[in-house]
Amino acid sequence: MSYTRLLYHIIFRTKYGSPTLPDEKSEQLYRYIWGFIKNHKSVLYRINGMPDHVHIFVQLHATISVSEFVKKLKNATHKWLDENHDDFPDFHSWAAKYCALTYSDKDKEMVIDYIKNQRKIHQTESTLIEIRRLLSEHQIDIDERYFDED
Repeated sequence: MSYTRLLYHIIFRTKYGSPTLPDEKSEQLYRYIWGFIKNHKSVLYRINGMPDHVHIFVQLHATISVSEFVKKLKNATHKWLDENHDDFPDFHSWAAKYCALTYSDKDKEMVIDYIKNQRKIHQTESTLIEIRRLLSEHQIDIDERYFDED
């Protein structure tokens, strides 16, 4: 038996960073994402977002890679958002890229609090500035040719 604890803070944006996820309907989307995560034998610690992006803090099951998980999640939520077009009439697609950062168990509460405080964070910084900052904090080099690519 293998033993793992794969904790990821995953952020993905709407195409072109368009504000197409209305605040008053976001809870429906978050519940759907929670169900998706449970169906993939993974654990959701926190979800939140803004009209143009979603943050999730998740423990992925050892049998699924982060890239496979995000691809399946974006495909499933895109289909769900299309089926719920009346509640999300402006949604068209997710951006092609995503951000996935790893954390240790000792960082769990800090990441959970960070995701809880998205409204406060975005009073002073845009989504792209936030992602830039997080990448910098994790010492991830940004290739400017592709950073804002959708």
